[in-house]
Amino acid sequence: MPIETLDHVNLRTHRLDEMIEWYGRVLDIHPGRRPDFRFPGAWLYVGDLAAIHLVEVPTELADKEPKIEHFALGANGMDGFLKVLDRHGVAYSIDPVPGFPVVQVNLRDPDGNHIHVDFSADEMPLAG
Repeated sequence: MPIETLDHVNLRTHRLDEMIEWYGRVLDIHPGRRPDFRFPGAWLYVGDLAAIHLVEVPTELADKEPKIEHFALGANGMDGFLKVLDRHGVAYSIDPVPGFPVVQVNLRDPDGNHIHVDFSADEMPLAG
């Protein structure tokens, strides 16, 4: 049974409301149906997929919880995406992947989690 896709990423946060708002505003990923777990959280959806699961932890545990290095999302429409990031004051870098026809837009969410959004190299903005 080979693995074929990434199903979701689970992030622990002490800023649940801020994270929900940021992912909706910046990445257009919004909360949807979630099981009635005994702990607070949210599932954020890309289409029909609950791609990002947020779990709220007490503030005192925020710096003690393990963090992921990054997660990646595939997308198209880089120009429009960069305009959204600029409009919301989100810092980012644009980084071509050497030897692959991919360009990454690297950014961080309010908790500092590294995200890269991958686009076709054909969408790379022209310099100047």
